[in-house]
Amino acid sequence: MKSILPVVAAAGIAMSCLMAASSAAAFSASAPHVEQATRTDVIRVATEPQGQVKPQFQRRVVRLVTNEAPGTIIIDTNNKYLYLVEGDDRARRYGIGVGREGFGWSGVVKVGRKAEWPGWTPPPEMRVREAKKGHKLPAYQEGGEDNPLGARAMYLYRNGNDTAFRIHGTNQPWSIGLNMSSGCIRMMNKDVIDLYDRAPVGTKVIVVGPGNKQGEVSFDDRGIDLLRTMFGS
Repeated sequence: MKSILPVVAAAGIAMSCLMAASSAAAFSASAPHVEQATRTDVIRVATEPQGQVKPQFQRRVVRLVTNEAPGTIIIDTNNKYLYLVEGDDRARRYGIGVGREGFGWSGVVKVGRKAEWPGWTPPPEMRVREAKKGHKLPAYQEGGEDNPLGARAMYLYRNGNDTAFRIHGTNQPWSIGLNMSSGCIRMMNKDVIDLYDRAPVGTKVIVVGPGNKQGEVSFDDRGIDLLRTMFGS
């Protein structure tokens, strides 16, 4: 039981969850929706060479014993896994990157909205801070393969309010399995696309992490379901 940015932009990727599109506040979980990409020149996912991510963080179907309902997302920040519960003691398991020291969190939230190829809006304080280091960050960066939020973003809400935390892709797949973010959950682009297509707005998300604010949650990862991994589902 377990309870192709340039260097200047890479300096700010750890703050990606706080620099998601600032228009998020204009949306309420009471009127959830999915945003479609408006760009027509984004047609593929950035190449993610094999070998950059440790084998244990590749997507797998696993045997997961839990009392949570099918469709629930469970995020184990300690072991760097995100589970999408499928029922019958099965789940899809994805490797993730999580908050660095001091930025971890826990709780129960919901997917309040979703966006494809989300834009990146660094907060003013970050732009000032990075400018002092000689790094010029954009006021806004359109979605695309070089965007730190990756191919998809799922915005996490609590009680109808945007928490400023997201589940999103990354253009730094090597960061999967590490504590690097400011609290957001980052995934390989191919994985966040897979999850995005399976988890609708309103999906319950349980983040197991510091403070145990998620309350009681029981889940036991018993390893790879070989048959379903080999033959699909």
